[in-house]
Amino acid sequence: MPRIALPVPYGCNMTGINAKAVSALLERARREVDSGLLPAAQLALALEGEIVVSEALGDCTTGTRFHTYSAVKPSVALAAMELAADGLFDVAAPVRDVLEPFGDNGKEAVTVSQVMLHAGGFPYAPLGRTEATDRAARMAAYASWETDWAPGTRFEYHALSAHWVLADIVTEVTGRPYADVIAERVMQPAGCSRWLGIGIDDQAGVADVAGVGSVPTAAELAALGLDELPGGVSTEALTAFNRPWLRAVGVPGGGGIARAEDMARWYQAVLHNPDGFLHPEVRHDAMVVRQNHPDWTGTPANRSHAFTLAGADGKAGIRGHGHGAPAEAFGHGGAGGQIAWADPDSGISFAYLTNGLDRNDLASARRGVALSTRALACAK
Repeated sequence: MPRIALPVPYGCNMTGINAKAVSALLERARREVDSGLLPAAQLALALEGEIVVSEALGDCTTGTRFHTYSAVKPSVALAAMELAADGLFDVAAPVRDVLEPFGDNGKEAVTVSQVMLHAGGFPYAPLGRTEATDRAARMAAYASWETDWAPGTRFEYHALSAHWVLADIVTEVTGRPYADVIAERVMQPAGCSRWLGIGIDDQAGVADVAGVGSVPTAAELAALGLDELPGGVSTEALTAFNRPWLRAVGVPGGGGIARAEDMARWYQAVLHNPDGFLHPEVRHDAMVVRQNHPDWTGTPANRSHAFTLAGADGKAGIRGHGHGAPAEAFGHGGAGGQIAWADPDSGISFAYLTNGLDRNDLASARRGVALSTRALACAK
């Protein structure tokens, strides 16, 4: 498969970067592509606001766009937080104060903050094609949703449901399509392209996703003391994002489309806040752990309103960060092995995207930790 490498794009130099560590990172990233497991992958490393390493592996170029899945969530949350900082609503208030139908069926006390923290109690609340394309139908669906557990009492990842609610709050308080507001508030000021709501006429160069590999073996699960992994988003549901209409919708919890360079650059912007595009209080809040109920592994969630923080308890790898990540490192991954984070200590940000959706979630998680660990080592 062809490989295109741009190790020093845009005239950047490698000052502050360990070239030997970069070689180790690229060697690890090539492994699954060269073996034929992954059709393509793309990675980028940024420092001091600039892309310093950019590589495309397999059947793609550095200009190819990939599905980011849940790695888009922080941009949605930050846009909502910015509007709250403008005084348009209160993050601590009940969702029903903004979206009145949401308060039905015992959800009257669920706060916007709880929704952002995956503590809203409705992790599996469904939406179909009609609701995805019809806001009035979504409002009716919100009214029908019930909670599975008392809001605020536990952490359970809301794969899609929570960020639909946040997106509709954005639309409600601005009177405008949420994808446009997110692009204008937290993407364009950061020098980044739009990640949500990619029109059908603008989808050339978006890599289709495909399931690859096999599910974990019984032996792999037994080694971790498990009989099975908890239910997640199926490969069939993830490959549905190949459909042009769904890409155009801009599913706020998982419909992101971007290049690795864009993601690494965006995290640089969040690190440095150029021209104050984020309110200082919003940026601060995004870096503070607000939710620490344990996840299904028993690991404290370490969630801010926008990101997952690495933490200082030695469990950064379980949270999707690299081994040795400082406690303040922040980021958010996506299904199928997508990676995006920043390390305030070194100033590095890193992104990795692939269109090969590994059915072995354990192998995908190990790959993510290995890549992130090597990326952390790239700082001198």
